[in-house]
Amino acid sequence: MKTRILVTGGTGYIGSHTVVELQAQGFEVIIIDNLSNSDKNVLDGIAAISGEKPAFEQVDLRDEKATAEVFQKYPNIEAVIHFAAYKAVGESVEKPLDYYENNIGSLVNLLKCMRTYEVPNMVFSSSCTVYGQPESLPVTENAPVQPAASPYGNTKQIGEEILQDAINAYPELNAISLRYFNPVGAHDSALIGELPKGVPLNLVPFITQTAIGIREKLNVYGSDYNTVDGTCIRDYIHVVDLAKAHIIAAERMLQKKGKAAYEFFNLGTGTGSSVLQVIQAFEKVSGESLNYQLTDRRPGDVEQIWADTTFANEELGWKSERDLDNMMATAWKWEQALKERVAAI
Repeated sequence: MKTRILVTGGTGYIGSHTVVELQAQGFEVIIIDNLSNSDKNVLDGIAAISGEKPAFEQVDLRDEKATAEVFQKYPNIEAVIHFAAYKAVGESVEKPLDYYENNIGSLVNLLKCMRTYEVPNMVFSSSCTVYGQPESLPVTENAPVQPAASPYGNTKQIGEEILQDAINAYPELNAISLRYFNPVGAHDSALIGELPKGVPLNLVPFITQTAIGIREKLNVYGSDYNTVDGTCIRDYIHVVDLAKAHIIAAERMLQKKGKAAYEFFNLGTGTGSSVLQVIQAFEKVSGESLNYQLTDRRPGDVEQIWADTTFANEELGWKSERDLDNMMATAWKWEQALKERVAAI
């Protein structure tokens, strides 16, 4: 009998890639997603890659009754991988109450259901934003959690605090928070990738949409930071590398190999790249010249951050494998495949 895993936000960007990797490892997957920032057709892409379409329930996790009904319908869930959340830094500054209601409310409801239906393990989608603008680089897991630079970052901090409080109160619960840096790229098949609704709020899909003609130009927010070229620096990680880390984290709890009931790990490459360096990498692998302009800083943006991945590498036995060129190449292949699909309709 296959081990049953519930994936919230499983039709989303990171979620869909994780579902593919879970199915490749022989897990049975149930997806919960309200489709607020994803498309149900992603299920077809997952099935085309893995040969199996996962079970899907269109449910908003803020609805405790509807969420409980999913747990009733699919008994014997062994672990939850929780992605479902609003995730745009800039938008969270403009709509903080929406972010608190969605990101915190859904986590609380989910944990209540896990207790009721005796699901012991959660992998929590956290973020390097919990470190704010770190005091020193690269960032280790021992770095202090700083005051959040945005409501989005604060929801991740609060989410981790809720997990720790719940685990302290309910010893049957275990959780691993994966604090990831900046996921980019797409599956090699170009059957799934990042598919934002409306105007992209992340850098790489805005790059690819600009290159293919959907957007007129790319705004680079801030050119006067204290960095190599004045633009923000981030640690970009390929989404497939990131997805694989979630399976390792889930298996760590399922096999009772954790060192504590609550653990957290940084997931990145250990290398920082500026916005302009990302643009240059894209232009190199695509052969396209990108229309971009330097503009004012954006509220909530951290100047520079990248990971020290030593702990995740050694403790989880996980390491990122793909470089920035591969990230840009797969993202561009995905964007081109999207255009072909639209043209074929």
